Amino acid sequence: MEVTNKKVLRGAVIGYGFISGHGHIPAYLQRAQEKGDVEIVAVADTCEARRQLACEKLPHVRVYTDYEILLEQEAENLDFIDISTPPVFHAQIALAGFKHGLHVLCEKPLTVSIEEAQALLKAAQDSKRVLFPCHNYKHAPVVKAIREIIDSGKIGKVRSCTLNTFRNTHAKGVNEWRTHWRREKRFSGGGIAMDHGSHTFYLTFDWMNAYPTQVTAKMSILEPDRYDTEDNFSAVLTFPTGLAHVHLTWTAGVRKVIYTIQGEKGAITVDDDEIQIATQHKTEGPDVAQGAIKWHVERQNISSDWMDASHVTWFNSLFDQFKTAIEVGDYVGKEAKEAYLCVQLIQTAYRSASEGCRELPLATNVLI
Repeated sequence: MEVTNKKVLRGAVIGYGFISGHGHIPAYLQRAQEKGDVEIVAVADTCEARRQLACEKLPHVRVYTDYEILLEQEAENLDFIDISTPPVFHAQIALAGFKHGLHVLCEKPLTVSIEEAQALLKAAQDSKRVLFPCHNYKHAPVVKAIREIIDSGKIGKVRSCTLNTFRNTHAKGVNEWRTHWRREKRFSGGGIAMDHGSHTFYLTFDWMNAYPTQVTAKMSILEPDRYDTEDNFSAVLTFPTGLAHVHLTWTAGVRKVIYTIQGEKGAITVDDDEIQIATQHKTEGPDVAQGAIKWHVERQNISSDWMDASHVTWFNSLFDQFKTAIEVGDYVGKEAKEAYLCVQLIQTAYRSASEGCRELPLATNVLI
């Protein structure tokens, strides 16, 4: 273990489901061993079977039946809570965390309503505690590579992008508690747009270097007699700098992400770990039909573990940002404001879809 005088952040995980059990907690344990700057001291879950598993896998961690009891017993010894429950519970748990003077790391989406998201931003500012969303796609190696290419100016100013997320099924939870909770709106708040919309939308903010001003959307529920959340979702986002096209589906025959980013001088195409950069170079020839352009194509393969739904390998980079926000007092930073904008986008897109794909305006300012 790396031995330093650095502060050890003491945390509690609320919700011991798939993402915490396979993603967050293993990442914390590895970080504790390698960097020694974090310690998980408590876990809460309402499911008895999950609590038993937590006791077996984390024998030195105190386990509670619900977050309120945990906060009453542990808050004085904590620095932060990690909220890894279904989305409809995020707001109430985060508000309780702020009332106890704790920083909050929260899984996406931040909340299921715009009003709840705004309340969380205000509570974070008022309590002078950090609110930080788990926008972990930014920390995928291939996505970091995209950012570097855009920053280099190689493809010029980005004019448009397309983001396709293909899944062959909805993301399932643990066997011990409502495995298909994402198909129940009372727990999830929505379907694939609620599940993957945040990831998709904050990437468009980054690549378009702006926030969208309008959205038009369409969605479908292929088995409405069985489920009440959408499994297919498409949207067009209008930016001051161009357009972004989004398609999310739980009914594809494959698990894959395909992204394209089109710039003034070239384009980036991503197929999971494979990235292609095509750039144009002017020539002296008379080939007017081709615009006197010569194309240069570069291909790379950047391992990013897309098939691992826990995304455990991306968590350390995200936690570095959370830790920095705490150190500098960035209570409602760029990530938190973009989490609010993602919630606004999801809810406005749902309204667009329900109103015949009508284009609806979006606010680009975040009021606290």
